[in-house]
Amino acid sequence: MQPQPPIGAEDGRPLKVASLLAILLMTLHLTDDILFQAAPAGLANCTAILIFVVWLYGTFVLAGRRSGQIIVFVGSLLGLVVPAVHMMGAGGVIGGQIGRSNRAFLFVWTLIALGVTSLFSAILSARGLAASFKRSK
Repeated sequence: MQPQPPIGAEDGRPLKVASLLAILLMTLHLTDDILFQAAPAGLANCTAILIFVVWLYGTFVLAGRRSGQIIVFVGSLLGLVVPAVHMMGAGGVIGGQIGRSNRAFLFVWTLIALGVTSLFSAILSARGLAASFKRSK
């Protein structure tokens, strides 16, 4: 008798939830970056909005397809870069303006939660990609 997959794993629900959480945390983080003047406010953020829309499209519309898995994987890797960048350097969380702010706790918590959900999404999408390549052989 073969073991049954966990409930929801066969329809991609865990990946959809993790990916959606990562996108939500990315938007919260972008908001903090704008408020802390680490990112410019204005039309430059339209690129980020476009990336989030493509990531959402890959998560929900292309769910279960190889193209959707690739989009979610790339978006998750982008989500993993954000905490790494902000934790390093003189202008990072510890040495910069953010570390001296009364909003530092929320900023750092968002970075940690973003790292966790992005890594989880990357793992799930990589597993889905690997399974899709096995099925196509």
